[in-house]
Amino acid sequence: MARRKKIYEGKAKILFEGPEPGTLVQYFKDDATAFNAEKKAVIEGKGVLNNRLSEFFMTGLNNIGVPTHFIKRLNMREQLIRSVEIIPLEVIVRNFAAGTLAKRLGLEEGTALPRPIVEFCYKDDSLGDPLVAEEHIIAFGWASQQDLDDMLALALRVNDFLSGMMMGVGIRVADFKIEIGRVWEGDFMRLIVADEISPDSCRLWDIKTGQKLDKDVFRRDLGDLADAYTEVARRLGVLPAASAVSKPTLIN
Repeated sequence: MARRKKIYEGKAKILFEGPEPGTLVQYFKDDATAFNAEKKAVIEGKGVLNNRLSEFFMTGLNNIGVPTHFIKRLNMREQLIRSVEIIPLEVIVRNFAAGTLAKRLGLEEGTALPRPIVEFCYKDDSLGDPLVAEEHIIAFGWASQQDLDDMLALALRVNDFLSGMMMGVGIRVADFKIEIGRVWEGDFMRLIVADEISPDSCRLWDIKTGQKLDKDVFRRDLGDLADAYTEVARRLGVLPAASAVSKPTLIN
């Protein structure tokens, strides 16, 4: 097999040069990190689960007219994606108080917010991905006001889609983060959802019990992370109901 050119390696994924111009191959690793990579582990099967779950969510968004970078899944760990110019911001949508928002404002975790709150963080691990205001974003040229308006609209549409879908399987979407990239079609530029959507990038709580089904399981040592992700996949129908939780057999 020909050696592929690595374009970028992050904490959870590797990007390789794609087979056609304007494409990349995104590989999902089993690595788990928390607290800006201060806590690390390898969770067997995590990359397989996130590949399938991100495929599921991105395909659903594409089907309702929310553009994403996802083209198709290639195998158990890889998917073909569009190459995009990533805007250096994490876009966070919060429906319930959790994580840094709860700490900043002294809110009890699980408090319902009066409406979805969208926050922006500057993507820089060395700085801890600091929260930034729209004034910073425009002043430093990371995005224009029109970009911000479009990003807000995209984020809220993703929130409506995810919240509705997960509610249907008994899971509450407390918050999530996405990345957004620019693509050019001739002289026309548009913004699309990029990176991934998976339990790595969401806070997912069982509606009845409050059980955490996301990376907080790893952050807080609440159990087996693969079990939590497998439960999400099972409820969504990405896994057959009879699959063993710890050693999932993914459907094609």
